Amino acid sequence: MAYTVHQAKTHFSRLLKQVEAGEEVIVMRGSHPVAKLVPFEPVKKSSPRRQPGGFESLAAFDESALEPLNADQLSAYGFDTPLENKLRGQAVAMPTSLSAGDIERK
Repeated sequence: MAYTVHQAKTHFSRLLKQVEAGEEVIVMRGSHPVAKLVPFEPVKKSSPRRQPGGFESLAAFDESALEPLNADQLSAYGFDTPLENKLRGQAVAMPTSLSAGDIERK
């Protein structure tokens, strides 16, 4: 059944009874449908809750990946410490734009 908005507001209780009986009710604004009242259906439990895990056998990695890197490996990846750079005589970047000569001593 189709009703106008005015009719739906006026006879809302009657429309709810029709929906409870299993009918679908269409609410129209002019000649255009704007809403549909349908019976409420509770959500059915289709399957038990999912259990976490189950992918442990799909991922494999080498235990050596978790071992700390030695000094040569760190250097090869560019993880030199500033102290090591000073000891080697290499320039160390200052953290700010000021250099040591720009600071006045009092």
